[in-house]
Amino acid sequence: MNSPPSTDDAPRQRRAYVLIPGAGGAATWYWQRVVPLLRGAGHEAIPVDLPAGDPAGLPGYARVVIGAIGGRDDVVLVAQSLGGFTAPLVATEVPVGALVFVNAMIPVPGEAAGAWWRNTGSREARVAAAQAGGYPEEFDDAVYFFHDVPAEVLPDGGPPSADSDAVFETPCDFPGWPAIPIRAVAGADDRLFPAAFQQKLSRDRLGVEADVLPGGHLMALSRPAELARYLLSV
Repeated sequence: MNSPPSTDDAPRQRRAYVLIPGAGGAATWYWQRVVPLLRGAGHEAIPVDLPAGDPAGLPGYARVVIGAIGGRDDVVLVAQSLGGFTAPLVATEVPVGALVFVNAMIPVPGEAAGAWWRNTGSREARVAAAQAGGYPEEFDDAVYFFHDVPAEVLPDGGPPSADSDAVFETPCDFPGWPAIPIRAVAGADDRLFPAAFQQKLSRDRLGVEADVLPGGHLMALSRPAELARYLLSV
């Protein structure tokens, strides 16, 4: 398991952590346990709720995130899961100081999120991990998303809303990765995107080694302190 980057005790400039959620767009809920830790360290933390039913697809999501950034500089853009398809559209349009993927669907230019699963072999990796780990291969929210999330932060009324078909059909149209620090975080207990799969994906598509941290797919809810500490080290 890789260790998070080390930090020193020198004071750091106040930064803006712009937090993109995964499927369903519920950033305020997903990032609820990380936001106060980032703010408590003296930084700005902005969870960006996305309009899950927006027929504009990924460009619509990107516009919402760009609007949330406004004129801020020294932005750390953090993208979880499906948010990995929104992040490059934002990072190539507005100045961003760093980009962090968290258990993310990392795209290549022009790829659609709906094709990502087949292109990367994610389903095969998920099934193989389930067979090795002794949990059900059939997808279930409780098994793959919430298995390590405290009951008190589970969503009322079930998971967040479903994204529109356009989000999965729209190509992620970006020219290439910007020349900024880019990092990837993989959950050691992620059952949806197993850590070994994420590490290979990060090497192949970003040319960087993913750092493995404790927690499952929703590690911002299950292991917020470890994730916040990592983000503060970026």
